[in-house]
Amino acid sequence: MTNIYVIILTGFVIWMLFLDENSYLTHREFNEEIKELETWIEYHKEKIAIDKKVIEKLKDSLELERYARENYLMKKKNEDIYIIEFDTIKD
Repeated sequence: MTNIYVIILTGFVIWMLFLDENSYLTHREFNEEIKELETWIEYHKEKIAIDKKVIEKLKDSLELERYARENYLMKKKNEDIYIIEFDTIKD
């Protein structure tokens, strides 16, 4: 441990691993953030694919009418709509 080169090398390694702005800890945090963002990107790619399928279906007028009835509770003239809700809470 009295060799000056060993002391300088040890100090340099400690500096590079823990104290430098490009340290190992910083790189590890960035890698974790990259993984999270890649997961986020994959999730949104899947959502885009699902939405594209829905858009393709909605090009048909019957599908468009069904979608409007189910999601927006639209109706034709002289037509009644009854909404039945089920109570999921048990007494």
